[in-house]
Amino acid sequence: MEKTILYTLRGCPTCDKAKRGLTQCGIEFEERLVDQNSAWWKEAVALAATVPIIVSGGRVEVGWQGEAG
Repeated sequence: MEKTILYTLRGCPTCDKAKRGLTQCGIEFEERLVDQNSAWWKEAVALAATVPIIVSGGRVEVGWQGEAG
């Protein structure tokens, strides 16, 4: 099974909500802080213009519960 990837940015309250929400749902994920790794930044920009970005099972979701950072 493919691991869920969560692209985030430090200081983003919506990203923090997404991390808490995924954890509370028992979903394991790999967090990729885009402001700490230029390769992850490029990956995220190719997917969407804002974070958080959740990639799971070939599906891309931007934001968290209707909120975007």
